[in-house]
Amino acid sequence: MSKVSVLVVDDASFIRDLVKKCLRNYFPGIKLEDAVNGKKAQAILMRETYDLVLCDWEMPEMSGLELLTWCREQPHLKTMPFVMVTSRGDKENVVQAIQAGVSGYVSKPFTNEQLLNKVKQALHKIGRLDALVASAPTKMNSAFGNDSLSALTGGKPEAVRAAPVASAPNKGLLNSPPVPAPAAAPAGGRGQGQLRLSSGNQQCVIKALSIKEALLVVRRSDVLPQVLESAVLDLEQGDNAEVARLNGYLHAVVAYEPKPDSDWLQLTFRFIDQDAQKLDYISRLIARGTAQKHFVPGA
Repeated sequence: MSKVSVLVVDDASFIRDLVKKCLRNYFPGIKLEDAVNGKKAQAILMRETYDLVLCDWEMPEMSGLELLTWCREQPHLKTMPFVMVTSRGDKENVVQAIQAGVSGYVSKPFTNEQLLNKVKQALHKIGRLDALVASAPTKMNSAFGNDSLSALTGGKPEAVRAAPVASAPNKGLLNSPPVPAPAAAPAGGRGQGQLRLSSGNQQCVIKALSIKEALLVVRRSDVLPQVLESAVLDLEQGDNAEVARLNGYLHAVVAYEPKPDSDWLQLTFRFIDQDAQKLDYISRLIARGTAQKHFVPGA
């Protein structure tokens, strides 16, 4: 029986590597190829056959929706499973993808388990799941935690949780005594947004913004954000409530306050989108003075 083949399409190399590492760790016998945008994927699909396509929505040259529409117009690709892996989770976007013939939907940021379930569901429908499972080890590979970092490193990092403090409503980091939570976010923010992580959504203050990254401040929760964890930053700015979903990953996570029981964390969020519209959006935010290019502590 031939190997199960999957084409991964995303303009962000970080996401392509994340998805491929995830699948390769769990299914060693899988055949994986990738493409940087819909146009490149279209050329590959014209000469090769794949069991499944995992595709981003927003890409330069040809979007994921345009690639999906084209695939459903080709006689040999009409029934090929096509799963969207995207931050576009709004109802109207989901409906649009369903109408175009999408097989499944994975929202960014995603856990390894969520991605695996969608892949197995899609392949089960075409009778290729048995071939895929046959290539997997008898026990789930340790690279499959719920953490995006595990898919990159092949390790088994556990979610870092704050240590509980007896008979206290707050939880102290590193076994420190509880401290009162501030009534509001630290002052000096240049804007606000929402950070979407696999563990849930968090409101954040934007301390600084450049074309490559954003410096964010979030309230510490029980599950700490992980370095290299994929995430989505939703920004709403301007008089017209303009919204942008920026894909990226956490490059650094540090305590915002100079103490181990800091109630606030400072996150460096690196952008991975190469989409011209998103880059233009960030540039306009910077030009408006929404955020400074360089962060000055205490600003």
